[in-house]
Amino acid sequence: MANEIRLTKIDATNIGEHSHLLLSDECYFLFEYTSHKNYTFSKTNSLISNLKKKPSTAHTPAYKYKRQAIRECGDALRATTNPDWLSAATLVPVPCSKAADHPDFDDRIVQICRLLSPIGDVRSIIRQTASMTAAHEAGSGERITIEELLAAYRVDETLAVPAPKSIGIVDDVLTSGTHFRAMSTVLANRFPGVPIVGLFIARRVFPEEERLSPFGPIEF
Repeated sequence: MANEIRLTKIDATNIGEHSHLLLSDECYFLFEYTSHKNYTFSKTNSLISNLKKKPSTAHTPAYKYKRQAIRECGDALRATTNPDWLSAATLVPVPCSKAADHPDFDDRIVQICRLLSPIGDVRSIIRQTASMTAAHEAGSGERITIEELLAAYRVDETLAVPAPKSIGIVDDVLTSGTHFRAMSTVLANRFPGVPIVGLFIARRVFPEEERLSPFGPIEF
């Protein structure tokens, strides 16, 4: 699989589908996840569905597919990421939507980072202080805002030294870019001048029938 994929940069042709990103942002993705379709729609939809299985279901037989998905994502990113950049970068996983004391606290992005860079610099510099509704579970009008994330994010100063030379923000799915914008804002304030890159397993796209609709895609 790794030989068939590559990292693709978000650019002027697709940034309009991620409303909170800026043209100055440097973000890359591996696959495209189709919103409003279930896990049977595509290999990527199946991968992301398995990746997002809740830790509270770890006792079920299907949970093994989450572990497989984590490894697949880590291996794919490692195979496609520039090793010279990776050797000097600090990987910062986007925090789980649930706080550390929640039964569905999920460290899947941390695990992916450690597979991406087994002997590299992986640091959970940003902590989330309160549980929130996950983006893929939020209904209309419930989407987390950048302001809410900024209020919940805190820099773990015990992990902030030494200062990174470059930062890779790692997450599973790029939707509007809300989490990336909040993460990059906090990290840029704490480490001014340090270059920041976003790495994503997939970016969200809408089904063709929605893109062609006169009403446009419905985000929820």
